[in-house]
Amino acid sequence: MQQAVTVGLDGSPESLAAARWAADEAEKRKLTLRLLHAWPLLAPEPTSVPSEVDQNYWAKRLVHTAQAELQARHPGLSIVGNLVADDAQNALLQAASESEMLVLGSRGLEPVESYFLGDVSMPVVARAKRPVVLVRAQAGGETAGPASAGRVVVALKLHGPSDDLLDFAFHTAAARGVPLQAVHGRSVPLHARVPWGVDHSVTEEITRDALKELGKTLRPWREKYPQVDVADGIRLESPARAVVRGAEDAALLVVGRREHRPGLGHHLGPVAQAAIHHGRCPVAVVPHG
Repeated sequence: MQQAVTVGLDGSPESLAAARWAADEAEKRKLTLRLLHAWPLLAPEPTSVPSEVDQNYWAKRLVHTAQAELQARHPGLSIVGNLVADDAQNALLQAASESEMLVLGSRGLEPVESYFLGDVSMPVVARAKRPVVLVRAQAGGETAGPASAGRVVVALKLHGPSDDLLDFAFHTAAARGVPLQAVHGRSVPLHARVPWGVDHSVTEEITRDALKELGKTLRPWREKYPQVDVADGIRLESPARAVVRGAEDAALLVVGRREHRPGLGHHLGPVAQAAIHHGRCPVAVVPHG
């Protein structure tokens, strides 16, 4: 496990909000915060030149300004700045592989409540080897709340591997000292639909079976993290809608992304897509086998 939380900086309010969120999270996890700014035209570092002729002046200023603000907020936090002469996407993917998590800012589009992910963020989320957290800026550039506030919500499929996803979710909740809620959505099958609505005997059986599966999946993690207060919930609606609704008042939503074999391309599933585009809180996308 790498001992750093890395945040991508580009000078935008969204990236600064992401940096503030990442600083809170790094402090909770007792990790180093790495401020990364990538620019292909960075010049080799000169021995000594005045600022007016230093080609890297603005890149340095961007990182140093953010570092000074965050250090004032978190005096005991280890913070390092990192300037990389590379394409942003390549630099971020490399940084993600070297970090416990990568944090990026996401720009909100008004009045539509969704994220706009640029040419860099989406490929990074889809290809990173480690969790990527997308943080949305509120008015004034702040995040929706400090990293330690509120509950963590994790979206579960109940089939296929989920250890990496649950490990991240439980560890995050434990580091913050907050509750964890597991959400599973399951669409009502056609045979349960009747002219006046749904057959409740069928939906009750579906809910009962799903709760049993969910309890079995969560049991070893409850034992590993006995300090975490865990709630589970089954929603009889599409998994994507269930996750977005279940995380309406959450501090962090954790969703999974299946790692793809080379040559098969990179894409996000419908639940991750819905979480990223419609979630109100920061969203952590965790790759898993």
